Amino acid sequence: MITDRIEINPAVMLGKPVIRGTRIPVEVILRKLGEGATEADLLDAYPPLVREDIQAALSYAADSLAHETIVLHSGK
Repeated sequence: MITDRIEINPAVMLGKPVIRGTRIPVEVILRKLGEGATEADLLDAYPPLVREDIQAALSYAADSLAHETIVLHSGK
């Protein structure tokens, strides 16, 4: 799902999902949060970001995982 805050454009960051109007990949936001960064840390490090962008990145990731198919192998 692409939101009004997330865009995918082959001409920007090789088509990775980014915050609309920036070159900030959703992946970077998620990775930084996973490493323990706070919302305030991200807003300080990336001045173009606003709180709603971070929320949109989290929602985008959740939606992406919700539509992912997992194939389990028996290991034989």
